[in-house]
Amino acid sequence: MKVLFIGGTGIISSASSALALEQGLDLYLLTRGTSTRPIPNGAKILRGDIRDPESARRALDTHMFDVVVNWVAYTPDHIAADIARFQGRTGQYVFISSASAYHKPPISWPVTESTPLHNPYWQYSRDKIACEEALLKAYRDTGFPATLVRPSHTYDKTYIPLRGGYTVIDRMRKGQKVIIHGDGTSLWVMTHHRDFAQGFIGLLGNPQAIGEAYHITADEVLCWNQIYTLLAQAAGVQAPEFVHIPSAHIATYDQDWGDSLVGDKSHSMIFDNTKIKRAVPGFVAKIPFAQGAREIMAWHDAQPGRQVVDEAMNRLMDRIIAEYT
Repeated sequence: MKVLFIGGTGIISSASSALALEQGLDLYLLTRGTSTRPIPNGAKILRGDIRDPESARRALDTHMFDVVVNWVAYTPDHIAADIARFQGRTGQYVFISSASAYHKPPISWPVTESTPLHNPYWQYSRDKIACEEALLKAYRDTGFPATLVRPSHTYDKTYIPLRGGYTVIDRMRKGQKVIIHGDGTSLWVMTHHRDFAQGFIGLLGNPQAIGEAYHITADEVLCWNQIYTLLAQAAGVQAPEFVHIPSAHIATYDQDWGDSLVGDKSHSMIFDNTKIKRAVPGFVAKIPFAQGAREIMAWHDAQPGRQVVDEAMNRLMDRIIAEYT
């Protein structure tokens, strides 16, 4: 298959690019060339900016693709441009949506692909919902061959999946207090990007996936106290000091942080992966977060330059903790 990834070197997409090439796909990457991750060997590069219509037109030229995947579409305007750009030029268009689009607060567990999409708290999620609606309308009206994929919290070794990133690890290692939202007992799913790729690549060129939506997540369910503890242990911290603070209170200090909590992470999310397993027989997420946490810390500890501490975030966390306690 001739496949175009718009993006392809990000946290989620980099493992999918590697696996696509490993499986013999003819992979093209439309990229501006600004990513800090290397271009995978074997990928064909189209230099262009998808946000610049003329740049994208020149880069894509007269190419036709069996599959187009847009890893960096976030708003209905992005989707409208892609529908116009790829109508009649691809056999499948895959939009990377988000599991944060599912109804918040949750109305039932486990979450399936038929769970309603509704998130009044987070603009990011509302935009993803609007993108999905535009694509499904195009599928119904004109047959535009859309597939919707909803990742949840997907990570790789370069990404500490906590607000503040390495700043939180640094605080743990220095014996400073660390904020966990709520009481830390809400349930969550962390998905390694190599596991995500196994399910994702199986959807490409799959005729059963046209007009359908899939989430792709691990089956391991952890509470936030466990997630923070596993990262602390991987960082060599045996007795981290956690402070539990309500998400709504955090939001009074940092609206974006608060929106991501109240609109997503503060709720227990448990996913039913039956649909992706039916579409991609043999798919199973194999990497537990304990292993992923060790990979994360090994990568950050390998080079001191990767251990970036955000002093503004440090001050904010200190202020929230001091004023709350």
